Amino acid sequence: MRQVTPAWKLLAAVFSVLLTILVWQQGLQESFSRPSFAPKLSLRQSEMVFMASPAVPNSVKEYLVGVDPKGALRELLEQIPLEEIEDRERVILATLQESENKRAELLQVPLQDTSLKNLQEILLDKSSPYDFSLVETSLDLNLKNDPLLFTTSCFALGGSEDICVDQQVSNNIALRLVSIQLLPVFATGLGLLLLIRQLWIGIRKKSKPWPLLLKVPFSLVEMTLLVCGGFVVLGEVLFPALIIPLSSPLMNFFSSPINESLKVLVGYSAMTIPPLVILRQQLKSFDNLERPRQGWLQWGINPINTSVLQAVNGWLMVMPFVLITGWLMSLFWGDPGGSNPLLDLVLSSHNLVALLLLLITTVVIAPAFEELIFRGALLPALATKFGRYGGVIISALVFALAHLSVGELPPLFVLGIGLGILRLSSGRLFPCVIMHSLWNGITFTNLLLLGR
Repeated sequence: MRQVTPAWKLLAAVFSVLLTILVWQQGLQESFSRPSFAPKLSLRQSEMVFMASPAVPNSVKEYLVGVDPKGALRELLEQIPLEEIEDRERVILATLQESENKRAELLQVPLQDTSLKNLQEILLDKSSPYDFSLVETSLDLNLKNDPLLFTTSCFALGGSEDICVDQQVSNNIALRLVSIQLLPVFATGLGLLLLIRQLWIGIRKKSKPWPLLLKVPFSLVEMTLLVCGGFVVLGEVLFPALIIPLSSPLMNFFSSPINESLKVLVGYSAMTIPPLVILRQQLKSFDNLERPRQGWLQWGINPINTSVLQAVNGWLMVMPFVLITGWLMSLFWGDPGGSNPLLDLVLSSHNLVALLLLLITTVVIAPAFEELIFRGALLPALATKFGRYGGVIISALVFALAHLSVGELPPLFVLGIGLGILRLSSGRLFPCVIMHSLWNGITFTNLLLLGR
């Protein structure tokens, strides 16, 4: 006998959908006005290329750092409006100028950063020659903590490469740069090989059939209440708005980097509470039904080694599609902006505790929670109603929209499809959690390698 949905549930679901449309519409519109992370990332990469150039062998220099690292860095800095450029970037831009007049024009501006005023005076006053054996003293020993600023300033004062370049620093940056550049190429190549292999297996009709999809007893109304009511209305809006202000006085005891990371951790943790409570109540309502061997959500943790292998294969095979999506976006749309502020926090932070808090949030909590909701509960419910592929596509679209970023929506949609296919092909949820964690972890690692 078909169970009738209570009227209050139906009304709550409709109300949640309407509120979700408003929240997502506002969030996606606001993402256009959020600063893009891409220019900052490009600038940091260009800085690393400039610093790594002396350590790169001439035979491969053109491929790894280009023919004119100095000009490329100067060009990127010149794209920043002068009224928005930070003092450090202004000084670096000035030191990269070939024209003395242009350099003086850039430097004859009051700097807010008092630590740079001594350097500003040295660069403006070139009336007497410098003793480059004492260049560290001339440029202020504090600049040794900023190798790029030290190097460009030293070259601007006429120093030689032997004096201006710290070879150990250059070697370290070159190693980091190679790691950042080669990992996507290696992963994409391996992913394409795996895709070709999978296609060949399919053509030969020797691929293993996917496990039977568990017919979960979630109704669409219940999924609407979980995602729209629990995840969006209560999770993304109400709970963080209540909990973060209440916890702010405690966070103020910590330094600024830790404070910001704690806000991210507490805010995201607060977001998980309502949907997890709703999901728990929904699962409790199935107590009168026969529970599947792996549970309603089919975590399937064991065997762990198989889960890890499936996750790595899934990550490698989705990588080419995500990169192609990003390339097409940049080709036809440019940079839409609206980057996740969390990326900038990871790139800019130098505090180990702050980075650890961000790591826990992005690599542990976020993957486990999001896979539980989108691939654990939502995908099987949608697949029951709309078929496997319909469930994968719809759940991937909801997953992408929930991140409230127009610029990140297409790549996240492709990633969501990959995670959905992994969920169905493996018959388990745990490989999806590992793949999601691996995706976030690789991004986190690349940002650390790019950080100063």
